[in-house]
Amino acid sequence: MSFLGENIKKLGFGLMRLPHIDENTIDIEQTKKMVDEFLQAGFTYFDTAWAYPGSEDAMRVALVERYPRENYQIATKNAAWINCKTKEDAINQYTTSLKQSGAGYFDFYLLHNLGDSRTAAFEEFGLWDYFLKEKEEGRIKHLGFSFHSTPEQLDEILNKHPEAEFVQLQINYGDWESHSIQSRACYEVARKHNKPVIIMEPVKGGNLATPPESVEKILKAAEPESSCASWAIRFAADLEGVITVLSGMSNLEQMRDNISFMKNFTHLTPEQKKVIEDARVALAKVPIIPCTTCNYCAKVCPKDIGISASFNSMNMLTLYKNFENAQHNHDWHVIGMGHKPAKDCIKCGKCEKACPQHIEIRKELVRVAETFKA
Repeated sequence: MSFLGENIKKLGFGLMRLPHIDENTIDIEQTKKMVDEFLQAGFTYFDTAWAYPGSEDAMRVALVERYPRENYQIATKNAAWINCKTKEDAINQYTTSLKQSGAGYFDFYLLHNLGDSRTAAFEEFGLWDYFLKEKEEGRIKHLGFSFHSTPEQLDEILNKHPEAEFVQLQINYGDWESHSIQSRACYEVARKHNKPVIIMEPVKGGNLATPPESVEKILKAAEPESSCASWAIRFAADLEGVITVLSGMSNLEQMRDNISFMKNFTHLTPEQKKVIEDARVALAKVPIIPCTTCNYCAKVCPKDIGISASFNSMNMLTLYKNFENAQHNHDWHVIGMGHKPAKDCIKCGKCEKACPQHIEIRKELVRVAETFKA
């Protein structure tokens, strides 16, 4: 059965992590070379967002001003939950995106990062109806949303908004059976609603490019010449109903590696699927805090400590040894979501009485406070 975007090649250029000359300056010349090689290899999907500093402007200069508009697809996003007090504030993000990108229209426009409290802004401001009218006017070709939360919330949104044409989900083999991310369960909800899927974070922010040694051994034994990242991207691209798999490429080397195995991508063989399953099982065996994100602890914590999110960040650090990514995860999911950091724990012990996994939460929170800046 055909679906939206089935003819788009299965590698998308994520413009969130573009190469930089310094902290605040995107390397436009290298970005141009990356755009050139991407298009020359037959790939056409570019993903950006109003919330990615400098990304839409860089895309305009490196892509829109240099190639015919009909030769590629552009996706960007609206984050109405970021500093928007009125509907006009949210719409201004959209009009700013049109101006910054110079795109004229967006092939795919996304309500960005729905889930939890973030969903409410799009409802309160009537943005579904507004963007549907923009679609009627031709400035949006396809309307959908990106999502980071539970399968239950995803099901609720899709029941309420069947007009959504696609969903963008975090899917990778590391999170496939994760209690916190629930990649597989969210994917299955989208497919139940017959929504095609755009995949983000297939390499989990780069973590699966350098997995634990036990995982790397399995992948290298099967295909010594293949990068670990290639296994992660191929796992995602192999799923049914996928429009494209976004890779946030930061340099030409990453792009060339991705192009090498995705230019003529075919579905995985049973043997390759077995390798990835073995890698997933090995990853799951790395000893981590056994938190299932049930959040019973959060219901009784008098200080609103971001317990499960803190543990998820510690587990990321244990698994992938990438402190920068783990700190970013902590900043976003603990502080960014309005929770208190581990250092504010008063050690009352109510959380431990509520924890079905019998985790020594107070002890673990001491480790979190010693590890991450709050």
